[in-house]
This record gives sequence, structure tokens and C-alpha cells, in this order.
Amino acid sequence: MSFTVEETKIKLQSTGDDLVFFVNGKKLFSLVPTLAVGLTGTKLGCAEGGCGACTVMVSKYHPHQNRIIHHAVNACLAPLCSLHHCAVTTVDGIGSVASKLHPVQERIAKAHGSQCGFCTPGIVMSMYALLRNNPRPSMHDIQEAFQGNLCRCTGYRPILEGYRTFTKDGGCCGGKGQTNGCCMTNGHIQEHDSTTLQAQKLYDQSEFMPLDPTQEIIFPPELMVLSKQPQRELRFVGERVLWIQPYSLKELLELKATYPNAKLVVGNTEVGIEMKFKNLLYPVILAPAYIPELNIIQHTQDGKRVIYLKGCFCLSMLFDGLKQILFVTVKKLPAHQTEVFEAVLEQLRWFAGQQIRNVAVCFVSLPEVKNSFIEVNGLENDWEKRVLEMDEKFFPGYRKTILKSEEILLSIEIPYTRKYFSAFKQSPRKEDDIAIVTCGMNVLFKEKSNIVQSIRISYGGMAPVTVLATATCNRLLNRQWNEELLEQACTSLAEEMSLSPSAPGGMVTYRRTLTISLFYKFFLTVQHKLALDLRMELFQLDSPSSVQLYQAVPPGHNNDDVVGHPIMHLSALKHATGEAIYCDDIPCYENELHLALVTSIKAQALIKSIDTSDAMAVPGVVAFISAKDIPGSNLTGPVVYDETVFADDKVTCVGHIVGAIVADTQAHAQRAAKDVKISYEELQPVIVTIQDAIANKSFYQPVRSIERGDVAQGFKDSDHILHGKMHIGGQEQFYLETNCTLAVPRGEDGEMELFVSTQSASKTQALVAKALGVPANRVVCRVKRMGGGFGGKESRSTILSTVVAVAAHTVKRPVRCMLDRDEDMLVTGGRHPFFGHYKVGYMNNGRVMALDVTFYSNAGNSLDLSLSILERALFHMDNSYNIPNIHGTGYMCKTNLPSNSAFRGFGGPQGMMIAESWMSDVALSCGLPAEEVRRMNMYKEGDFTPFNQRLDQFTIDRCWEECMQLSDFNKRKEAVEQYNRSEKFLDIKLINTIESLCSLNAQAGALVHVYSDGSVLLTHGGTEMGQGLHTKMVQVASKTLGIPCSKIHITETSTNTVPNTSPTAASASSDLNGMAIYNACQTLLQRLQPYKDKNPKGCWEDWVSMFVSIIHMIILYRTPDLGYDFDTNSGRPFNYFSYGVAVSEVEIDCLTGSHKNLHTSIVMDVGKSLNPALDIGQVEGGFMQGLGLFTLEELRYSPDGYLYTRGPGMYKIPSFGDIPIELKVSLLRDTPNEKAIFSSKAVGEPPLFLAASVFYAIKDAIIAARAESGLTGPFRLDSPATPERIRNACEDKFTKLCPPADPGTFTPWAVQV
Repeated sequence: MSFTVEETKIKLQSTGDDLVFFVNGKKLFSLVPTLAVGLTGTKLGCAEGGCGACTVMVSKYHPHQNRIIHHAVNACLAPLCSLHHCAVTTVDGIGSVASKLHPVQERIAKAHGSQCGFCTPGIVMSMYALLRNNPRPSMHDIQEAFQGNLCRCTGYRPILEGYRTFTKDGGCCGGKGQTNGCCMTNGHIQEHDSTTLQAQKLYDQSEFMPLDPTQEIIFPPELMVLSKQPQRELRFVGERVLWIQPYSLKELLELKATYPNAKLVVGNTEVGIEMKFKNLLYPVILAPAYIPELNIIQHTQDGKRVIYLKGCFCLSMLFDGLKQILFVTVKKLPAHQTEVFEAVLEQLRWFAGQQIRNVAVCFVSLPEVKNSFIEVNGLENDWEKRVLEMDEKFFPGYRKTILKSEEILLSIEIPYTRKYFSAFKQSPRKEDDIAIVTCGMNVLFKEKSNIVQSIRISYGGMAPVTVLATATCNRLLNRQWNEELLEQACTSLAEEMSLSPSAPGGMVTYRRTLTISLFYKFFLTVQHKLALDLRMELFQLDSPSSVQLYQAVPPGHNNDDVVGHPIMHLSALKHATGEAIYCDDIPCYENELHLALVTSIKAQALIKSIDTSDAMAVPGVVAFISAKDIPGSNLTGPVVYDETVFADDKVTCVGHIVGAIVADTQAHAQRAAKDVKISYEELQPVIVTIQDAIANKSFYQPVRSIERGDVAQGFKDSDHILHGKMHIGGQEQFYLETNCTLAVPRGEDGEMELFVSTQSASKTQALVAKALGVPANRVVCRVKRMGGGFGGKESRSTILSTVVAVAAHTVKRPVRCMLDRDEDMLVTGGRHPFFGHYKVGYMNNGRVMALDVTFYSNAGNSLDLSLSILERALFHMDNSYNIPNIHGTGYMCKTNLPSNSAFRGFGGPQGMMIAESWMSDVALSCGLPAEEVRRMNMYKEGDFTPFNQRLDQFTIDRCWEECMQLSDFNKRKEAVEQYNRSEKFLDIKLINTIESLCSLNAQAGALVHVYSDGSVLLTHGGTEMGQGLHTKMVQVASKTLGIPCSKIHITETSTNTVPNTSPTAASASSDLNGMAIYNACQTLLQRLQPYKDKNPKGCWEDWVSMFVSIIHMIILYRTPDLGYDFDTNSGRPFNYFSYGVAVSEVEIDCLTGSHKNLHTSIVMDVGKSLNPALDIGQVEGGFMQGLGLFTLEELRYSPDGYLYTRGPGMYKIPSFGDIPIELKVSLLRDTPNEKAIFSSKAVGEPPLFLAASVFYAIKDAIIAARAESGLTGPFRLDSPATPERIRNACEDKFTKLCPPADPGTFTPWAVQV
């Protein structure tokens, strides 16, 4: 019997069972599976289980194992119904600043492992769950626990370093150079290191609270009792879904027959994604996780099969079970018999993150294990079981198996390996990433020979289903395992593993090449084993080590003067406890509504009609908001008003905001937004790429250029001239907290109060006022803190703020919207993709005489900040090289993509990246060491830039020398050259950078209140997004006023206290706001001086109490003497310059394109650091963001302008495993900067470009690999240097077997924008 849709609806109207679980020790009941508990510590970062910000610990008694298990899980994917009889622990429940911190919270904060803090609760809970299971973990355990967590700010090093103190070694790095808490350091780097610089501690490990496992929250005894009672089928009824939890196999089969279309859900890692992002609805869900027959892992002793897996075993428990069986039970077996289990362990190691492995079930993750057997059970023929082989027939179509609708998977049997087995997975990022190509290979030889008796080769990622290379396998039968077999296998695979050039997923040439390369790896592995009969070694993670160097304050320094001390971020403890309040954490107002965007699905089209009838019928919907509801102006934009709040009659990109739904809940609003139907009339041309724009002459005006010297004569005087091109891909800011706005209409005079996650409070105020048609004084914008910004919330955040404000004005009620990750990535744009072509004239010795470079930036569908970004690229077209004759031109391409905007570096990295490309080409063409050519062409003190600004206090030569010393460059280079003569392939690269800072039109302000009790309330124009700006400003005020930091407090940034301020951007906020605060405090001190003179022995409180009038001071500050004219190439566009040098060493795999970051040393001139801990954090975080830009992060668009990469599932930022194995950071000493507050320098943006050292080390390693194939001279390598680009650049006999299709003969799946 099965139920119809109508009958299912009737079932949903019935009353279900009580849902019972605990949260932080408190028992909760619910009849409806939606519940609000008011805890704000757990954050929502992606809603797809890819970032770990929402990590919580779920504990339950496992009756089949007779123990309590603790698992870190992603709250965004965990259905509430799955928590029945479980105990949930969130970051709010393990400790607080108000009561007592947990050691896990304390250590990440005091080790400076939290910047914006939005990811911190999730990281804390991943570590907490690990410690609940293993109080003395290894460093390997910690690295594994964090595979499902992302951080965009810190660069990961301080997190690992702080938590290393929990390990068995107690924080010892094994003599690898870690400075904090290393028993071998004693204040200095190890003797084997060539440097003699002193290493200072950033924190004192001895101050950490000890971990006491006996003091943890106990598992609720009531749940123990309930779990041991006889269980029965449970039903939980939601608004649209019926959740049924059977407790026996018989019940499950009966339910499967009753509801044949019901989904079986254990971890919700797939169904949750489908319902959230694909708008699918499954009215009935069956949850078999508690069925005893489906929770077994065992091995047999019959000599045929060892592993017997039941269907609901989660991956982490499978991993532990396999290790137990492998290392204890069967370790005496011949090595070849256990290879399949070792391969499964290796693949599980890189499958998803720990949170996913803790809930996902095993049978969906073994595509490489062929010859396994599936046992299925069904109602037909009296519960008949049947056994199926996982062969080429098992997957008849995409995401389809040969199981019947009424059958369920009962178990998987994995046989012993008959002889040689290997499995491989290649993905863009090693940790927690979806495979590009996977494969499993098995070969059996005839007895006492190397003649192939049987062979099976299977691939994933080459078709909608797993495919077997049957033809190739047949051709290899009865052949000797030798080079001749290899040649035939490669040729055959190239023919058999073909792909359409338009295949979904793209990377066609790379994927085809991988099938051959991975077989070659298997061939070599088998040859090696035939010769040595070795047991396969399981994976090993390299434990990272680090050094941080800075100039400590001298002995005897005033203890109250905290400037120069590595003090902790003032909000770090609140980050770690979840008590830090972000925009969406603000408690809901009474009668508050929620908003969801309605966006275009066409890149260039006229809007013919909008049908909202279905949307308005969704329960709870209040209104549809569009352009007709705007009381003021629909025009908007940060510089020029060339875009609209809502699209009116035309859309110009996919993701263009057409309207918004306002409803009583976020779920209802989002559901209704998907029901809005828009009809379009598509327009041509659709311009997506820079090449499209060039072909169609689609440019914004003006075209910018800078020229110095006589370029034509410079080329004539040169010995050689070379030409080159380079494309630099865009980058998503991927702040962990997406854009969020809460708008509260105040009910009189058009007043509106906004709580916004923005870097630009004043611009938000102005544009909202414009849209509402009121003066700016009626709008107040407040910013408490942001969960990251990186430029992405400088101008594009105003898009959402104006929409929400218009909605709140229309419905006369508070309205809130926090974008989902996929929405945020779709509508906001990111870093500008750049294309550059250059002509370089140079001498035989490598001296560059002339350069002509042209930049094209992909601006998107509006101008936004693109002109300033292009100008910044032109200002940096020389990087740190003195080119006597230079000319640069820049074009802004107008395309049908969401408008690109500011991102850390603001055009500088793109300009400098192309500069390093032509410098690398020159060195290669001359046959000279690249570091010599770079050093020869570097600026010197007193030189002038192409824009005619003199370089004073020029320290890059000092940075260079210290970095050479810090990295042991010469020894390291010698070792690399020796390695490359015998292996493939390492390389080392030294990159320098010059970054201009504190640019035009920058203004800040400060408001200082001194209260009668001596406390100080400080407000300034900058916003806190994790960079530690508020912390530094408190340090500045503390030093200036001569009072402890504890007396000073910053509440928020708001436009009703400090007006008309610049966005917090361009690394200038410490300089600008610091000077404003300094001037304000100095004025206050002058006012207090008469009272100090009257009572010279008094203290701060005494003097303040004598001053009976209100003490406050507001000061605006603008950087003096700045200005530049492009027409005359004259002026002073920048206040000063920042300098840095980096050395990086990498290893590349020429067969797969993967690379490993072995070493990085960085020396950065930050002047006299205001706070070394924060500045080193900015250096490391910026470097890792640059590492993503140049080697990993790739935005992929369809030819029609649709963004595929809209979340962490497809868009990969660096993870814990991507940091260099050895990382050294040094802040240059004795370099005061007289042009900024207390001789400091800005530090936010400059370090990002130093990650180009990794890119060019990769390129040099490719050069060494290409030389093996007889290829020499310059070649083009676009950024990012993904595995695809690395492998394709390492041209060899395998790549020649898989030539790309001719451009223009097919429509590609994705295009380079």
C-alpha cells in the first residue's frame, strides 16, 4: 500500500510524537520540529556543511556499542528530528567571559587565533569534541579534526599553535623552530638556523588553565535511561515534512513499501543540500539510523572477505573500525590482501570534513572499491535478500543504482585484495574537497610471473557514473608488466576515456590526462611492489612549525604604555565563547519580518512581467517589494549613480535584484521568493569575459595611462624584446559572515535605524537616505562588528541595506535579512579579474630598459570602485623595479556580470602580479637566476616612481637581506637544485613587494567622552572586521591619555556620533582614526592640564572629577598634502609606502598538478608596530588569502554569465592543510614611520601579494619539469596556478595524447572571465 500526495498532507495534519533532547544541559520538548532556543554563539556560514562555523557537539548513548559517543556535527545540516534523545553542546554551554572560560576557549583567544571571530565558535567546538573523545590528542588528531573548518582571517597558524598545547607533547614542536612554548627555544631560534635574530613570545603558555576532563558537562542521566528502554517507531510532524524513525528492519521495509518515494536520511548531507539549494521537497523522510541491524561492522575469517558493513555506519566510525581491524586483527596477513582496506582508509581520510564524516553513511563513499558486494533487502518474496556485485552495471545512470524502489541497502562486503590494488583521488584542494577524477585499479598476475591475468581499472569523474576501462583492460591481458604495456595502456586510455569538450565540470583536457597519469602512478607502484613486496604506508600529515619575530619593547618600558605590546584582540574571548554580537545576533524585535531577494536568472534581458501570485499564497508572506515601492530614488552607486536598487525594466547580470519578499519567517520568505515568476526578453550580446568586452569595445570611461621616460627609445636601446600575456582570475571575499542588515523604522519624520555588517557606515547612511527620499540626518547606521569584510562590504553591502530599508519603510515594521552564502556570492561580485599583455625591452645582463603594459579589468555591470582599482593597478605596474622608460594603460571592461568591487589589495596585486610575470620571463630568457635579476632592477633610496613620487625611508633592501638570512635561501636553493637532478620537482622563489598606502580622499573622526568616574568612551569612524582596529585604537588612546586600556571602551561605530567618515578600507584606518583619536585626546589633555597643575600628585580620576563640565571632544582628521593628476602625471597620491619580501619553497606533482607548500619566510616593514600580535596575524592572514588568490580559488562562470561556484562545495579557499609546513614571519626592526600614528605603518593589504612567491616557485618547478621534455623559454601560466594549470603546463607524452579541442568548435562549460 502506498500513500498519495493528498493522503500524505492529511498525515502531516496529525499530531506526532514529542521530540526530546538536551541543549547545554537543559531539557527541551517540541511537538513541531522547529524550535528557537535563543543561543547566538553558533554561527551560520554556508548552510551546506562546508565551512564549520556552525559546528556543535552532539552526544548520544550508542546501545550497540554500549558507550556515549561525542561527535562534532554541522548544525546547518543536522535535522532537529535527528536529535531525539541526544544532548547538544554549543559554544555557549562550555564557558563564558561572565562566568568561567573553558581552556579550549581561552587558548585560541590568548594565542591570537581569533580575528573577526565568526569562525571561532565552530573551531572551538571541533576542538572541544576532539578533547571529549581524546583528552591528549596528537597534532595529527588536531589537524584531522579541523578538516571541516575554514577561517578567512588568521592564516590558521595561531589556531594550531595554541591548540598544540593540548597535545601529548604539550606544545613541543620537535625542534622545528616554533617560538611559543618550545622547550628548545629559550628565547632564540635553534642553532641550526642561520639567523641570530631573537624570537619573542607572543603569549605566555604558562598562563593557560589546565584541561580537567572531570569537569566537563555530564551526559544527561535521563537520556541514558531513555536510550535503554524498549524503542518504538516515532513520527515527528512538521509544516511540510513527516519524519519517521523506525527501530527495526521490518518496520523500515514496511515504511519503504508504504512510501516508495520517501527519502532515507541518516546524516542529511545530501538531502539537506537538495532541499535547501535545489528547492526539492520530500514530504516523507525515513530515518533508519537507530536500527540495530544496520549498525554493525565486522570481519569474517573465511579467507575471502574481511569487512562486513551495515548500511547506517557513519564514516568516522567506519574509519575507526577499519583501523582497528587492519592494525590489530589482520596485520599478520600478507600485505597485498589488505591493500583495499588501506586504500579505503586513505580515501576516507580526504573525504569531506570531520563533521560530515561523523554523520554521513559509508555506502555512498566507496566508488573506488570494485568487486565489493551489496546485500539488499526488500518486501517482495517474503523479505528476500539478494547480493549484488558492484560492477559496471551497478550505476545505470547519474545518481541511480539498480536497487528497486522498495529495497534498502543492508550491508557491504569488501573482499580481500587478490593482489595489487590502488585508489587515487585528485581534487583542487587536498582536504574536504570534491574529486575531479577518482580511480580504483586492481591487477592480478599469473603465478610467479609479471604477466597480467586480470586487471580492472575504474574511474569517477569521467562520466555521469563510475566507468570501467573495459577495452583497455582487455588489451592488457596476458601482457608483461613493462614499459611496452604502459605505452599501450596510455594510448588505449586516451581513446577510451574520452570526454566531450563541453562536458559538465569542464577541465576536459586535464581530466583526460589524469586518467593516464593516475594509471602511470599505479604502474610505478606495482613495479615497485613487485620488486620489493612492500606493505603500503598510510598517509602521514606534516606537522607545521613556525617562527614569529618582532621588535619587543625595551626593558623598563612604562607598563601602562601598551603600544608595541602583543596584547590580545579585545573581543577575542567573546569570540571564543560566542558572546560577541554580530548583526544577525541582535534579538528580534516584536512584529519583525524577514526578507528574501528575488534575483534575475538572465544576464541581459528586458523584464516582460512579474507574477507574484504563487509567492503571495505562501503562508506568512506580507509583501512583494520592487522598484515601484521606492519613495526616493532608485538610482544608487558608491561613486556614480549608474545602478539601481531594484531592476526596473531591464536586468544586466544573473543575480540582478528584481524584488524582495517580506514574510514572517526567513524560511517562508525564501520559499516564496523562489515562487516568483519573471518572464524575460533576452538581449544580445551577452558580454561575460574580458575578451568579449575587447571584441565588442565594451569599456567604461575614462581610459587611464601613466608614462615616464622615452619608451620607444628604450626599446631601441635594449638588447632583446619579449612579449607576454597573463590572466589573473577573480576572487570571492568569502567573509564568513555574509551581508546582513536589520532596518527599524522609528515611526516619525522618516527616521530609520540600521544595524548593518558594513565597512562603510557613512555611505550606507547616504544611499539609504537617497532611496527613502529623506535627508541623511534621518538615517542612523550602526556597526558593532563584522565577521570579515576584506573590501567586500565597502560598497556592495549597500545593495542589501537599501533593499531592506525600503522594505521596512513600506511595511512599517522592522525587517531583517542575512543572505545565504550562495545568494551573497551571486549578487555581490568580488575581486576584478585582470588580463595584461606586455612588451619588455632588456639587456643581456637582465637590466630592464623599457616596458609597455596594458591592463584590462572585468568591472561587471556597474562602475562601482573599478576606476580607483584600475588606477591602483597602474600605480603598481612596476612593483618594486626601477624601469627608466615605462608606459601603462588601463581599460575597465563593461560586462554582464555582477559588479566587481574592492578586495584586499584593491588592484595592487593584479598590477604587481603581471610585473612579476614579465620579470620572470626576462630572467628565464637571460638564463640568469631570477633573484639576481630582481635585485638588479630594484628601486633604491631616493628613486622616483613612474608617477613621480620620491621613495623615502626605503627599506626593501633590508627586508631582502633579512629574508635571505631568515630562510637560509642559498642553502635551500642548493638543496632544491640537487633534488631536482634526481626527483621531480621542487623550487624556491623570492618575491618582493612595494605597496602604496593611505590614498586620496581619506578622512576619519574620533569622539572621546570622559565620564566622572574616569572611564572613557571612545568612538571613531572605523569599523571592526577582525583586523583589530578597535584594539589598536584603545592602545593609542591609552598611551596618549596615560591611562590603562581597562578604562577605555568602544561600543560601536555609528553615523550619529562620528559623521562623514571614509570606509574602513585601503589599510589606512589605523593611520587615520589613530591620528584623529590622538588629536582628540591631546585636546582633552590640554583642557585637563589646569586641574593637573592644581593637583600634581593626583591621579586620572582626581583630575577628571575636578572638571565639572562634560568632557568630550570630536576631531576630524584628513591625511595632509595628498593629490595626483593623471593628465600631468604630477602630485603625491600616497602618504608612504610599505615594503616586504618573501621566500617560498614548493613541491609539485607533475603527474597530477598538485603542489605542497613546504616553506615560506616573510619579512615585512610595518614601521614601529602598534601591536605585533595583530600585525603578524595580518601578515599571515593576508599571505594565506593571497595563496588562495594565486594557487587555489577559481570563480567559474558559464558562457551565459551564471556563477557555478556559489559556496564552499565548489569554491575552495585555503584550509588548515594548505599553510606552509614551515612558516617564518619577521617584522623589520628599527624602521619608524614618521608619517603615521606612533611611527607605525598600515599592514592589512601589503602582505597579500607576498603569496606570489608560491605562484612563481610553482612556475619555476614547472620550468624544471618542462626541461625534462625538452621545453625551454618563457611560457604563459595564468593565475591561479590550479592543479589543472600546473599539470597542463608540465607538457609530456601523456598530455600529447589528450590535445584540447580547437576553440570555437564547441561551447565550453565554463569560461575564463
